[in-house]
Amino acid sequence: MARRYEQLKTSSLDEPKHESTRAPNRITSLRLGLSFILILVLASLTVIQIRPSTSGSKIVFGGSETLADYDEDIKICASNIPPPARPPAPINPWASLTIDEMVEIQNWLLSTQMNLNLTRGDTAQPSDNSIYMIQTYYPPKADVLEYFSSLDPRDAPARFARVTIHHGGAVEPVIRDYLVGPLPVTPATEMTHLANIYHTETLPYNARGYDALDWNLPEIHTKIAAPLMDAYKELLGGLPNGTIVAGGAGPFGFDGSFRRFWLNWQRDTPGFWLHPLNLWQYVDVSGTDTSKWDQLKIVYNHQVFDTAESFMDAFHNGTLKRVPPVTKQEEDLSWSTRERIGALRDLDNLPGPRSVSFAGLRFRVDYDLQYVSWMGWGLYLGFDRDMGLNLWDIRFRGERIIYEVILHSGNDPYKSSTALLDSYFGMGQSVRDLLPGYDCPDEAIYLPATTFSATGMMSRKRAICIFEQDSGRPISRHLGFERSESGAVKGYQLAIRSVATVGKPSSKFEYIFHVDGTIEVRVSASGYLLSGFWDDEQGAYGSKIWNTTLGSLHDHVINFKVDLDVGGTQNSLLKTSLSQEVTTQPWFDDDWGEEVIQQKITREYIDNEDEALLRFPANFQGGYTIVNTNETNKWGIPRGYAIHPGYSPVHNTVVGSKRLLKNANWARYNLAVSRRKDTEPFSSSMWNFNLPGAPPVDFHNFFDGENITQQDLVTWINVGMHHLPASEDVPNTRTNTAASSFFLTPFNYFDYDVSIESANAILLQPPKKPGDPFSHDDYNVRPAHCVPQPPAAFEYYPEQVYDLDGKPAPPSTVEEMRKASELYLRIKFEL
Repeated sequence: MARRYEQLKTSSLDEPKHESTRAPNRITSLRLGLSFILILVLASLTVIQIRPSTSGSKIVFGGSETLADYDEDIKICASNIPPPARPPAPINPWASLTIDEMVEIQNWLLSTQMNLNLTRGDTAQPSDNSIYMIQTYYPPKADVLEYFSSLDPRDAPARFARVTIHHGGAVEPVIRDYLVGPLPVTPATEMTHLANIYHTETLPYNARGYDALDWNLPEIHTKIAAPLMDAYKELLGGLPNGTIVAGGAGPFGFDGSFRRFWLNWQRDTPGFWLHPLNLWQYVDVSGTDTSKWDQLKIVYNHQVFDTAESFMDAFHNGTLKRVPPVTKQEEDLSWSTRERIGALRDLDNLPGPRSVSFAGLRFRVDYDLQYVSWMGWGLYLGFDRDMGLNLWDIRFRGERIIYEVILHSGNDPYKSSTALLDSYFGMGQSVRDLLPGYDCPDEAIYLPATTFSATGMMSRKRAICIFEQDSGRPISRHLGFERSESGAVKGYQLAIRSVATVGKPSSKFEYIFHVDGTIEVRVSASGYLLSGFWDDEQGAYGSKIWNTTLGSLHDHVINFKVDLDVGGTQNSLLKTSLSQEVTTQPWFDDDWGEEVIQQKITREYIDNEDEALLRFPANFQGGYTIVNTNETNKWGIPRGYAIHPGYSPVHNTVVGSKRLLKNANWARYNLAVSRRKDTEPFSSSMWNFNLPGAPPVDFHNFFDGENITQQDLVTWINVGMHHLPASEDVPNTRTNTAASSFFLTPFNYFDYDVSIESANAILLQPPKKPGDPFSHDDYNVRPAHCVPQPPAAFEYYPEQVYDLDGKPAPPSTVEEMRKASELYLRIKFEL
């Protein structure tokens, strides 16, 4: 039977099909019986042709019903392999470092000729010099534009890496970033101190990168956990590494003078984040001498103790005010798992609809260069440890619209002592493989990503997914009665998506391209809350979501760097305001009086950086647009791209907290616009997390009174949410409400709505006679019909880990994967 099925070629859709218009015949029951016999005979000859239904009956194949109303052979759909793309240049200047490049750089730094006295990261102690990070360093914009203009290989920008070294073995321990290049390593390769991107002269060692040795050294267990074993067992109902587990809270410092964190305890059960216990310990891990690391404070049930001895004395002598014991009801901890519960909903036993590109994929991909094109759009992809997925040289209809879009900082404060900056942990380092069919549709295309860590490298085959989707609504439509004024354009979109799981929540980063030249940037989150211990005094700071669990009130604010190049690099910032005015006109003498209250537009250019730290106007009465005053559309209006707020445009609520004193100044605004400088590549840095009082990157320093009229500008745009937890956040928050977005949309950039160019559209003409249907023109783009490729069976594997020599490491255990993912939020002591 299968030999009658043919592969549907995409090119076959270029020719219009002449389908039969034969009407169904009226037949007798005898003819129906003969038809049935004929079908059996045809089946025995392994021939299947589906003809128009002659009686409206349904033919059943394998239990599924399909109306037999097609006058053609059913064909197998085209393969979901994207056609090759045609990048504007034969290299990707922002490409990530390969494993071989990382190993080559590491070995060069470890060589005796470099004399850096380095210890390999997989064996290094805090008192050693070791490589913490190796990742690509993006070339200067001017160099890239010069190369793209000439495409002369001699103009191609040199390739460099950013290397971070923890100099724990120095007399004065310090962190340093270095620029290593040009690459590949040759006698011409140099290593220079990378300092011009920071606002401080040094990076204090106490602000160093995430280090599991902060709690995995024997000294921690001996001084912190061992003295409290009896109390753990009786007060918390278990022992470390048994039924309870610790977690940390940051930042770990203020100005680099110390490195300390709060250790909190939780039940060690699925969804342990939702099972906090009422005991906290304040731990000092400053410096490199681990013998001086110690416990500074213990807090239990609102009682404060300066030493383990005083706490244990109160525990033994009966003066400790205890939390009521766990009830039988509280012993059932299954409520925090993701196992399905409840009655099966009607028809939920059937699989839901899935998207199929019946005529083949309509976007192009260059896998080697990580270049994507679709419907006039084209862009390069990059990926790094700090920020994850980023987009470069975004062009539409042959013109560069955006030079770069990069996620820059994530601010996630929770509880009173915590303010997380996700770049410290690495949004790229925290990316995990996407779940096929769940994170992305079945026919999505996946791209890999690799990052370096102190102990090895991780490669994820499904780090990024790309797919086209039908929005389910037209991007434009109208139904009227004059000639050629009725019709609709399909609202197709291209989505590029990645998901990072920084400890507990998963953040989905999505870039959505529309056929009218609009880009939507959307972030949504799902995962476990970081909760607190509930008692009656906590109601003002969150919601009770279980007997002893507080869902803590907090904000999420995430910053994006958007370098718009509207008609070139020379741009200005236009502020538009809406207000009302009272006006009179000579003809206002009718029944309504002589005055009219109406809306009024006020347009003004913001000329100074200091005035470009912005919040959206009340009631969104106005907005901001990046324009080129030297480039106008057909109507003499400066071409521009507007920044439209999407869902939940927020900025940070808390201002002035020491834990966010200066290190997240970008989070105070909805957006800001500054002069573009290669020395200001980021709104924050990974070191800002532990240095809120003396951040290496102080966003406010970008704004120093410079003129921003017809200059190369950068727009810093925030998304986020004020998260007031509720019981529906259990077990996990939901991506439909925990979401935020913004749009970059043409604003007088074109002479008309360019989505009208799409051939995936329909044009209606009014009927010529009463009762006749509307005639229509579908531009010969008609729905394809074929047998879809079967979706692949679901499978999910851990990421591939490589050792520091670039060789595949043995498969990770579940505990090893947990350590890499949950970081210091779940601390298992190495006893």
